[in-house]
Amino acid sequence: MASAAISFDQSYWRPRHNPWLIAFTVTLATFMEVLDTSIANIALPHIAGSFGASTNESTWVLTSYLVSNGIVLPISAWLATRIGRKKFYMACVVLFASSSFMCGLAPSLGILVFFRVLQGAGGGGLQPSEQAILADTFSPAQRGMAFSIYAMAVVLAPAIGPTLGGYLTDNYSWRWIFYINIPVSILSLIMTHHFVEDPPYLRAEKEKSKRVGIDYIGLGLIALGVGTLQMVLDKGQELDWFGSHLITAGTICASVVLLFWIWWEWRHPHPVVELKLLKKRNFSAAMFSMLVLGGVLYGTTVLLPEFMQNLMGYPAVLSGEALAAGGFVMFLTMPTSGALTGRMDPRKLMAIGFGITAIGLYSMATHLSLGMDFFTISMVRVYQVLGLAFIFIPANVLCYTGIPIEQNNQVSSMMNFVRNIGGSVGIALVGTAVTRSTQARQNFMAAHLHEGNPAFRQAIAGLAATMHSRGMSAVDATRAAYQQIGMLLEQQAAAVAFKDVIATLAIIVACLIPLAFIMVKPPANQPRRTGAH
Repeated sequence: MASAAISFDQSYWRPRHNPWLIAFTVTLATFMEVLDTSIANIALPHIAGSFGASTNESTWVLTSYLVSNGIVLPISAWLATRIGRKKFYMACVVLFASSSFMCGLAPSLGILVFFRVLQGAGGGGLQPSEQAILADTFSPAQRGMAFSIYAMAVVLAPAIGPTLGGYLTDNYSWRWIFYINIPVSILSLIMTHHFVEDPPYLRAEKEKSKRVGIDYIGLGLIALGVGTLQMVLDKGQELDWFGSHLITAGTICASVVLLFWIWWEWRHPHPVVELKLLKKRNFSAAMFSMLVLGGVLYGTTVLLPEFMQNLMGYPAVLSGEALAAGGFVMFLTMPTSGALTGRMDPRKLMAIGFGITAIGLYSMATHLSLGMDFFTISMVRVYQVLGLAFIFIPANVLCYTGIPIEQNNQVSSMMNFVRNIGGSVGIALVGTAVTRSTQARQNFMAAHLHEGNPAFRQAIAGLAATMHSRGMSAVDATRAAYQQIGMLLEQQAAAVAFKDVIATLAIIVACLIPLAFIMVKPPANQPRRTGAH
């Protein structure tokens, strides 16, 4: 019999255990998985040195994880429904923990990359599974606070990842960045086994899914398309984008495969990813906001350390600590956002979040300079992330409005996938934008450095005189003065380029404020929905 959506009271199904205990349980492994996306960054030079590999070769430790993670994310909903969400979640934890252990034991870079692929596959199912579990465990009115628990793990882990990775690498070994996953994963498994359960509708969906065929073509297309796209985004800037035949071919392949996949999934009666959910206004708007949110958050997380290390000479660990303040501020604002989401119109809260984030980015662009101190760096990061919590939580709550409860797995899977893709796109675009803007600024500045410019002649003469007084010959002193001016020119051009890119991000985010009011306000007492069979 065809399924029909019916409304039912919150008492229709309740988990047997305290919902907040369930929230803590599923957050444990998710925290470790998100931590692993950033903790390995700081250890790359040590990993490369340990295996006698180049820096470029060692980056596959990061890329391999992101590619396999990106492939699993969009199909995690289908897998969770097919085998049962609790079993799928626990299987992901086991795969994540065992592959983490093997990463720590890896005798060569190739073996390490292989197990990072498996680790990324295991980690890819954790975030969407947790979000779907929370959506089913809590009523619509409580979801804001519940999602704030999840969001705190998602934002705190990347903030402390570089610092923790640097501490473990410097004081023990890079292998411990993988070993620390084991005890947390074991605790997560034990607690998940005892406290987490699949609701009745999900068990019914599992039995229904067994009676339909597997969309092998859809699975193959998304694996090939997303894997190729991630490779293009990760390696594009390094290989000069379309100046590389590999990147050009990868872009064409990813575009053709993903377009065909969209056409295939839209027409398939039992698709791996339910793309028709995009017809829902709230869901499609929330997906777009998550795409931008991922790009801004991850893009600026890369920009600031790069500015500090390359232009200001900060060590990697200290640049990671500068981001930590922003992470802890988000950790504190997430519960506030969760509480407010249940008390006021989440669309207004989302618009406020976009406004605060835009102002914070503008403040960062204004204050960014080669002479700023550590405190100023930390504070501009705090200003930049202050509004993100007020986008993240309302968007996650609004995206479930009008969605049948049997689609909760699909919603959480797609939202997490889009945020990660947004992060990859954001990192790639801001890196390219900084490079291009630096070249443009350098050409503009260099055009004003000529012998006919009195200020330029005076600067060269002053520097040459200083170096000549320190024992250099007049010719060598003049040559060194020109070299120093050239280095200063490059630094200043790069600094202005960073300001340009961040100011552009501020404008983009400000333009998203009306997006919140395109969405439909959820009912005051939104009923939970299920399918009757």
